Amino acid sequence: MGAGRLLVLCLALCAAAAAAQRGIRRPRTVSVGALFTYESTIGRAARLAIELAVDDVNADRTVLAGTTLNLISQDTNCSGFLGTIEALQLMEKNVVAVIGPQSSGIGHVISHVVNELHVPLLSFAATDPTLSASEYPYFLRSTISDYFQMHAVASIIDYFQWKEVTAIFVDDDYGRGGVSVLGDALGAKRARISHKAAIPPNSDTDLINDVLFRANMMESRVFVVHVNPDAGMRIFAIANKLQMMGTGYVWIVTDWLAAVLDSSGPGDPKAMSYIQGLIVLRQHTPDSDAKRKFVAKWNNAANNRSIASGMNSYGFYAYDSVWVVARAINEYLNSGQQITFSADPRLHNSNGSSLRLSKLKIFDGGDQLLQQLLLTNMTGLTGLVQFNADRNLVRPAYDILNVGGTGSRLIGYWSNYSGLSVSSPEILYRKPPNTSTSAQQLHSVVWPGDTTTKPRGWVFPNNGQPLRVGVPNKPSFRELVSVGKGPDNVTGYSVDIFNAAIKLLPYPVPCQFITIGDGSKNPNYDDIISRIATNALDAAVGDFAIVRNRTKIAEFTQPYIEAGLVIVAPVRKANSNAWAFFKPFTLEMWCVTGTLFIFVGVVVWILEHRSNEEFRGSPRRQILTIFWFSFSTMFFAHRENTVSALGRFVLIIWLFVVLIINSSYTASLTSILTVQQLATGITGLDNLVASALPIGYPAGKFVRNYLIDELNIPESRLVPLSTVEEYANALNRGPKDGGVAAVVDEMPCVEIFLSTHCNFRIVGQEFTKEGWGFAFQRDSPLAADLSTAILQLSESGQLQRIHDEWLTDPTCGDDDSGLGAVRLGLGSFWGLFLLCALICVFALMVYFARICWQYSRYSSSEPPSEPSDSAAAVTTATIAQIRPEKPKPTRLGSFKELIQFADTKEEEIKKVMKRRLSEKDTRATGSAHSVSSA
Repeated sequence: MGAGRLLVLCLALCAAAAAAQRGIRRPRTVSVGALFTYESTIGRAARLAIELAVDDVNADRTVLAGTTLNLISQDTNCSGFLGTIEALQLMEKNVVAVIGPQSSGIGHVISHVVNELHVPLLSFAATDPTLSASEYPYFLRSTISDYFQMHAVASIIDYFQWKEVTAIFVDDDYGRGGVSVLGDALGAKRARISHKAAIPPNSDTDLINDVLFRANMMESRVFVVHVNPDAGMRIFAIANKLQMMGTGYVWIVTDWLAAVLDSSGPGDPKAMSYIQGLIVLRQHTPDSDAKRKFVAKWNNAANNRSIASGMNSYGFYAYDSVWVVARAINEYLNSGQQITFSADPRLHNSNGSSLRLSKLKIFDGGDQLLQQLLLTNMTGLTGLVQFNADRNLVRPAYDILNVGGTGSRLIGYWSNYSGLSVSSPEILYRKPPNTSTSAQQLHSVVWPGDTTTKPRGWVFPNNGQPLRVGVPNKPSFRELVSVGKGPDNVTGYSVDIFNAAIKLLPYPVPCQFITIGDGSKNPNYDDIISRIATNALDAAVGDFAIVRNRTKIAEFTQPYIEAGLVIVAPVRKANSNAWAFFKPFTLEMWCVTGTLFIFVGVVVWILEHRSNEEFRGSPRRQILTIFWFSFSTMFFAHRENTVSALGRFVLIIWLFVVLIINSSYTASLTSILTVQQLATGITGLDNLVASALPIGYPAGKFVRNYLIDELNIPESRLVPLSTVEEYANALNRGPKDGGVAAVVDEMPCVEIFLSTHCNFRIVGQEFTKEGWGFAFQRDSPLAADLSTAILQLSESGQLQRIHDEWLTDPTCGDDDSGLGAVRLGLGSFWGLFLLCALICVFALMVYFARICWQYSRYSSSEPPSEPSDSAAAVTTATIAQIRPEKPKPTRLGSFKELIQFADTKEEEIKKVMKRRLSEKDTRATGSAHSVSSA
């Protein structure tokens, strides 16, 4: 440590020697100004801190070697006017930089002056975010901007999931600038300032009482207090009298209160009792040996000067500000620059005026000194002192305190690096940044009223105005919302659920129902929701579907009933007649089925004719057998047995086909004779969209936009309908008579409609999954509480009881399984028929291949010479039916011979072939004996 200081001293001496060699003489003194209010919470701490800092700088030979830093202080007296005058007087004294001002309001005025005179202004207490470098290039803030403090407040509010706050602020540049940033920060977290309670500067007790009384009438119980330290404590004393410091209230106070508490030391027990449970922010200054030594030094000096107040964080920033200026001046002088001033030709003394404007001089090296200030990179009592591109301090951080007992306790930190945390920012800076919601945490808080239960943060406003609830006044579906003679005489299913849920809330909510519409036609539901967004209504109760475009402008509760879209179409009873039994199948189906019956009969006859006696006989008998066998299989009443393997295989497949045909015919005939038929042919959403038929929809609801935007149905096809009678008339007339083919509406409304109109039915399935809910203004806490109440109604069964009381189950039913029974065509069975036909063809191919093979064997078994007379007689008698007497062929004969062969019983063919083989063997034996005898 000593070696380092020695090195710095050597470098400073070398720089001074180099400047001397160049003929540049360092000034013996350099004047620096200071602007603040001497007798104020911040001023008392800052004044002594600045004086100690100047002493330390002048005692340190490594900084401004050979040059004394001269401090010129001016008291702004907590007055914007006097502060401006004092600042101008300070500028007359050729200061190269000004530390201050303490007030943001004076900072705005003086910044214009220093911009013209090129004198850097380094403020340790002006936290107004609107004091920006873009407007005031010579203004630097050596403390933390309220921009970051308000983001810290917004993070706390978001952490506890509050959505509305009341901002209590002093009505000046400091207060308005901070609250403006707070509104933006809350908006980014989907919260808002619901009420702004502005307190004029230097207000008396009565005025503060009126402001707090009006704030207490609002619904929010989360108060953010951003005022000046010297008058701020009066707010809590008055709030305590108004009983605003008890259970259910939340008070979040900016860093001014921490400055008051730190400066006061052990506080007045009575004053401390007013602020129990408050959350307070304080600029974070890391603990260090230098800080502890300075505090001890400051306390000793304060005791010697009989200063009653204590040190606060603004004093640390004031101390570091002196060192920042001193180091910048040192670098400025080391670079060979001179401290010179020149007159501004635009400023001259006016005749007859006592203002000596000509004494205001421009600092020639102001821009170079400003650049040296911006390059500051040092570690002070407040930690790292370095400016970013916006000329704010890097690494802004706050301590979060919870006031309790006779002091406060630390419950966490906020930093721009990692948000809320229970770990100090110095630890987090060594880790990757993590501002995710799961990473945000604080220690437990003791709230006003000495409770650890998190306050809800709001109550119903106690301003004498009831909740303005809009209800649609329409001519039909009065089971849902029914409007009587007066606005208070509103009943119905939706209204009863709303009233039951309101009664479950732990606080009273007076309501005033406001009817929308004249009762002759449906009002536009989107317009009612828009009235909520424009604050013309507080809520809306009725059959309001929760759809995407509405959730963008209003807050909805938990759905209290499912209300998806369905299609309603007219139905009629089928007219029965004497020929109804032909209707199950189309003409094409009848023809193909009959043909297949005959085809299968022929195939089975062919396969069975050679081996089955029941399929033989005269031609007339065989034809009758084919038809009888074919059509008797329809009832599984065939008497003929099948003996061949191929015949049985074909018959099994055919009987399966017959079973399917019988079952389908029976089911179709039953449905035709018993169920209702769709009058328009609409069976569901797909063919409704594909058709060009007109569609009815409830006027004023979201259905129209859904059909156009989501299903791309032309608007020309849509017909608005308002009443149940219009529904029925349009459906009964149908598309040909100026009506509609179907009506699309929400399920509860359709159930009410069908309960009295049994000639209509729901077709298809429910094709959307919306629900009805109560609408409130965006981020209204009532929406969340009403959702909880609706769930309680559901769990207790009261929701169902209200439903049963108002919504009657449709007497006509909504089962559409019997709707639209149609005639069965070939398209439903062609696969089955094709399979059966292919199997038959395959069996015939196998059969004929076998016949050809047998015929080939039979022909090859004939003897080469004519048989003896006796043998010829036997042969002729046996196979007379096979072929006529002529020379025997040795290979396949004519087609006629093949047919004659196929018509012969297979058993007889086998006997002939066996006898021929035995004759061949006999002849072969006789020939052998003759040869041996010879």
